[in-house]
Amino acid sequence: MAHDLVDYWLLKAEDREGIEGYLRRRGWLREEEQIKDVSRAGEGNMNCTVRVRTEGRSCIAKQSRPWVEKYPSIPAPDGRITMEALFYSSVAPIEAVATHMPGLLDFDEGQRIMLLEDLGETADFMRVYGAGENRDVPLQSLCDWLSALHGAEFDRQTQHALENRSMRLLNHEHIFDLPLRADNGLDLDGLTSGLSAAARELMNHAQYAQAVYDLGQCYLGEGTSLLHGDFYPGSWVESEKGVWIIDPEFCFFGPAEFDVGVLVAHLLLAGNSLEYALGIFTRYDGPIDFSESLALGFAGVEIMRRLLGVAQLPLRADLRDKKMLLALSQRLVTEPDSFA
Repeated sequence: MAHDLVDYWLLKAEDREGIEGYLRRRGWLREEEQIKDVSRAGEGNMNCTVRVRTEGRSCIAKQSRPWVEKYPSIPAPDGRITMEALFYSSVAPIEAVATHMPGLLDFDEGQRIMLLEDLGETADFMRVYGAGENRDVPLQSLCDWLSALHGAEFDRQTQHALENRSMRLLNHEHIFDLPLRADNGLDLDGLTSGLSAAARELMNHAQYAQAVYDLGQCYLGEGTSLLHGDFYPGSWVESEKGVWIIDPEFCFFGPAEFDVGVLVAHLLLAGNSLEYALGIFTRYDGPIDFSESLALGFAGVEIMRRLLGVAQLPLRADLRDKKMLLALSQRLVTEPDSFA
């Protein structure tokens, strides 16, 4: 996507002078304060994120562009940063949620930039996918955070403002639609030889395809719980200060089962047992009408899209492993009640 179509300044880690000027204009840098170091902060899958250090403090600057940072050929709504900033400000009064997220320091809607508290040196939980590696995650802390988020009450104005329709449509395409399209252009055999044949089996499974479609419509529908929207190991980080949740740009008000289903799916993708993954339901305290079957259906779809879609994971899985996961996805989507 052409950068010259962007009508605002592009944040770049190598543009130290530009960043210093910008932060002075925003009032974050004091008159006598100088930038000591600028570096990329994290992978930056969706957005450009840089760490800015002075002699005595630091912050994270994050900008959304009209494309996905990791996949520049994929267009994305550049207003997503507005949704993320609104999420941070909306949950700020909810201690059980806000104390496990970085604080919002500043937001510039025109430049699509927000400044966040720097959590220091952190590591996300993407390590859980490695064979033989440490798969431990702070499961109770994650469930407690989700319970607090999903149980929080917000006024109608906030619910309307955080509808996040454009990001939901983008996510819907990549989760529920694209992976099961025969003409999606994805070279699955280039990832794992023989995977395209396994994908075709699911594409031709009418009951499965219909159930995925129905779950997609549920995802696009209205709901009363505020969701993180992308609750997987890349959005959980740990530091000396504890466990943190980041990157809520896919947030929206919808079914709590979606966040929980994504969590279940990634425990399974990481190689954990089904019994361990289903143990979430004894740790998570959801809305009164929470449906485990719906959450398991979403879990099945998330497994499928991570194996057959664009957003691949660093899985150490061969064709046999992936076929077993796809078979599990089929059961979770078409027979979720059988796991109760």
